[in-house]
Amino acid sequence: MKARVVVRLKEGVLDPQGEAIRRALSKMGHHSISNVRQGKFFELEFEDASDAEEIRRRVDQIANKVLSNPIIEGYEIKEIL
Repeated sequence: MKARVVVRLKEGVLDPQGEAIRRALSKMGHHSISNVRQGKFFELEFEDASDAEEIRRRVDQIANKVLSNPIIEGYEIKEIL
């Protein structure tokens, strides 16, 4: 089974990398883009699981303790495959 998780900075937290990307896009002629927020994507593969609810619980714990910094980042479990 696989799980996909997206981690992003929380609203209100400065995103210097996103701002650098927005400026680069503007220089390329994409002036209508007013904001860019960058994030991280993780795909976790489990060998020992078949219960989607158990996987979701484990992924939630992993995302909260390892994949993200809960002070400045939020995460979303996108899908369990």
